[in-house]
Amino acid sequence: MTGIFRHRRARVAIGALAAALVVLGSVPARASDEVIDRVLAVASGEVITLSDVRGAVELGRVQAGNVADPTRVVLSQLIDRVLVLSEVERFAPPEPSPVALDSAVNSVVARFPSPQAFDTTLSRLGVDRDYVRELLREDLRIQAYLDQRFTADTLEQQRVMVDDWIAGLRKRAEVVDRYEPAVSGQSSGTGGPGRD
Repeated sequence: MTGIFRHRRARVAIGALAAALVVLGSVPARASDEVIDRVLAVASGEVITLSDVRGAVELGRVQAGNVADPTRVVLSQLIDRVLVLSEVERFAPPEPSPVALDSAVNSVVARFPSPQAFDTTLSRLGVDRDYVRELLREDLRIQAYLDQRFTADTLEQQRVMVDDWIAGLRKRAEVVDRYEPAVSGQSSGTGGPGRD
């Protein structure tokens, strides 16, 4: 087959694919269609999904407290984390020691009834231990950066300084927040399986 026929076939195939996508894209969603995930925000180019919020809660990485809209609270914490991590990456604090990282991983696993329960949760969330280890590595780097940059006499004073700094980051950063609270009677979606 000569090159011209291959190119013509490729153009026809691409045209057919484009037409199919247009047709499929114009088909309205049915009420029975299940939303697998939703983009809740984009902070400094990083997408934060509903799965990210659920995962943070289920792994015990963030605390929403007893509030009317836990998704909003956790999403705000994840947005702040992205903004802070962007700053941390600019200044490259030292890597955490393997011992500190192992300890952080072990403390997350210890929040579960058993290591198998932890692994089951990871499987349900669609992540693995390496993913959790990387998140914890980032958390330790963030904490090292904050401790180095914001020295204070008390933890409360440091917290105020960090909160003011994060408020400034939010003002300067590009954050697109697409989250809309659930309508009364609907779930916020952070309760985990069977708790929505």
